[in-house]
Amino acid sequence: QVQLVESGGGLVQAGGSLRLSCAASGRTLSSYNMGWFRQAPGKEREFVGGISRSGDSTYYVDSVKGRFTISRDVAKNTVYLEMNSLKPEDTAVYYCAARAAIDLAYGYWGQGTQVTVSS
Repeated sequence: QVQLVESGGGLVQAGGSLRLSCAASGRTLSSYNMGWFRQAPGKEREFVGGISRSGDSTYYVDSVKGRFTISRDVAKNTVYLEMNSLKPEDTAVYYCAARAAIDLAYGYWGQGTQVTVSS
């Protein structure tokens, strides 16, 4: 099994940037399709974007396209979420998750990291 730990959250002004990290242990990230999710207060958890097991493909929800970028460092066994041009509506707890295949549910989750964007 894989264990996931997010870091990099914090408080940033609107228009600013943050980079979240998701460090994996127990298994190599190359074994999983990875996703980033977020949950704002009073709202359901929302898919933000993902990266394929091969690392060749990334995909994003429309609201973050052009602002967020997912990448990974195989040597560090870490996935990143680079967030630029942040907006107050991006405020949420951000989670990374892993699934063994694209037709399976995300079965492994980190504990989350808080991102707060002030206006």
